[in-house]
Amino acid sequence: MQRLREPSTTPGSAAEPPADEKRATAGAQAGERAGSGGPRTRAAARAAGASVAVLATAGGLLLAPAAAAADGDKVTKNTVNQDYSVTIAAQFTKPNGAMLSRALTYDPRLVPVNSRVTVSERADGKRTRVGLRVADLVANRTYGAHVHTGTCGVRPDSSGPHYQHRKDPRTPSVNPAYANPRNEVWLDFTTNERGEGVAESRHAWRFRSGEARSVVIHERRTATGAGVAGTAGRVVACYSVPFNQSKEAAKAVSGILSKIF
Repeated sequence: MQRLREPSTTPGSAAEPPADEKRATAGAQAGERAGSGGPRTRAAARAAGASVAVLATAGGLLLAPAAAAADGDKVTKNTVNQDYSVTIAAQFTKPNGAMLSRALTYDPRLVPVNSRVTVSERADGKRTRVGLRVADLVANRTYGAHVHTGTCGVRPDSSGPHYQHRKDPRTPSVNPAYANPRNEVWLDFTTNERGEGVAESRHAWRFRSGEARSVVIHERRTATGAGVAGTAGRVVACYSVPFNQSKEAAKAVSGILSKIF
């Protein structure tokens, strides 16, 4: 299992590195302090330092969008438990057919170019928690936001429909029995006077691997009534996220780790 992290954590909480990262860092520092003990010790310390450096680079290659890579991304190999977490951040850019960023704005009036987004996921056993933080958007405005099944593309509808734990047999899904915040991941937020907003969604289930691939921001709050449930107006921005060890994330991490170990 791979764990993907950045220094930031769930919106509103202080950053705290996991225990395995603390042990890895402490081990590398101990090796460096012992560097004067002889050629073999110095070689081991250099190897440990190289591994840590490559792991940090791996996170950057995997998670950081072309527009604004967040410093300090890390990938930690963990084969002990099935917990999974990822926190990534980016700045929104306009769609460019030649080179797409992970974070795209389709309406710069509502989601300005270079405004910021952070998404975190924590999965423990059968539970999932998703957090969203945005900055530099329009002040004092309510937006709708949901996890979608596809990745972001040149067109606003490239990200597909909402992810649903129980899939509605009819599409588009506007039935409140399926299109609701318990069966989907809703992250509606209202910005403050500085254009900052936060949201969190918790569920007693986990994403199916490869089926949750982005967070989409809409122009207004999500509706709940029959026939309109789950709708929130136009898609104004999209952020591709490797939820629940998606195939894209696993493939990229596997390639990096195979070169290290």
